[in-house]
Amino acid sequence: MVHALGASEVARTEISLVGVPLEDGAGLRGCTMGPGAFRAAGLVEVLRDLGHTVRDEGDLPAPRPVGGEAALNALAETCRNVREIAGWTRALHDRGYTLMKRGGVPVFMGGDHALSMGSVAAAARIAEERGHDLVVLWLDAHADFNTPATSPSGNMHGMALAYLTGEPALAPVMEDITPLDPTKIHLFGLRSIDPQERHIVDARGVTVSDMRVIDEFGAAALMRDFLASLDPERTHLHVSLDVDFLDPGLAPGVGTTVPGGATYREAHLVMELLHECGLVRSVDLVELNPFLDERGKSARLMTELVASLFGRTILDRKPLRPAA
Repeated sequence: MVHALGASEVARTEISLVGVPLEDGAGLRGCTMGPGAFRAAGLVEVLRDLGHTVRDEGDLPAPRPVGGEAALNALAETCRNVREIAGWTRALHDRGYTLMKRGGVPVFMGGDHALSMGSVAAAARIAEERGHDLVVLWLDAHADFNTPATSPSGNMHGMALAYLTGEPALAPVMEDITPLDPTKIHLFGLRSIDPQERHIVDARGVTVSDMRVIDEFGAAALMRDFLASLDPERTHLHVSLDVDFLDPGLAPGVGTTVPGGATYREAHLVMELLHECGLVRSVDLVELNPFLDERGKSARLMTELVASLFGRTILDRKPLRPAA
C-alpha cells in the first residue's frame, strides 16, 4: 500500500532511536541483528521524511553481566541468562530515563522482548515523577507474564510483564523499580498463553483483546474503546510492538511465530489510531530476527508500521491531540 505524506498535518516530534542488540532473553539467536535491520530498512530516513527530528543514538553497548549478588545467582537456576538480563535491564533503565527526561519519544529497537524490562521501568519512573499514569499497550501474540516457577523454557523474554508488575521472584533483576499497575496493561493480539500464565493474567486484572475478540468486534472498535478510556491529561502511553503480533505470513522474521496474527491493514490501522490519540511517549520494537527473515520482509513491514505510528497516512488527517 502506498501512503501519501500529509506533511502539513503531522505533528513534529523529536524521536530518539536506541539500538538494543539483546538476544539473551530469547530461545533463538539472531535478535542482536535487529537494530541494524531497522536501519537498513530505512527507519531513520522514513521518520525524517515525515518532518520529525530524528536522533540515532546508536546501539547500547552490551553491559557486563551482573555478578556477586546471591539472590541473582539463585535465580539463575530457573531463568536463563539472568545475569546478562540484569545488566541489560539496569543499563536500559538508565538510558531510557535520561532520554525521557530530555523529552521527545524514545524508540528502543530490539533485540528480544526482555528489553522492555528496562524501557518500561524507565517509563514508570518518569511517569511517577510527572504525576502521570503509565499505560502499556502490549502488541504481542504472547502474554509474557510467566514467572520463574511457571515458565516452561526459562526464557526471560516471556517474563517481562511479570517482572514489571512486581513479581517478587524476579525482583533481583533490578530492585526498587516503580511497579506497573496490571490494570493499566492492555494485551492486544494475544493468541498463545501457557496454562499457569493464564491464571496470572486473570488474577491481576489485565485487560486482554485476544484474536478471537479482535475477529469478533474488529481491531478499530477495540482500539478506539481502549484509547477513549485514557485520560489525555495524565497518560504516558508506552507501546511495545512485537514482530509476532503480525501474522507470520507477513512477518516471518521472528523466533516465536504463531499463526493467525494481525493482518497488514489491521496493524496499520492500529498504528494510525495510536498516532491520532497523541499520547504515545515511548516505544519498543522487539523480536525482529533477521536471520529468520525473508530478504528483509519483516524489517520493512515493521518500518512501515512505525511510519504510520508517527503520522504517515493514506489521506491527510489532523491528529486529535498534539504529539509529545
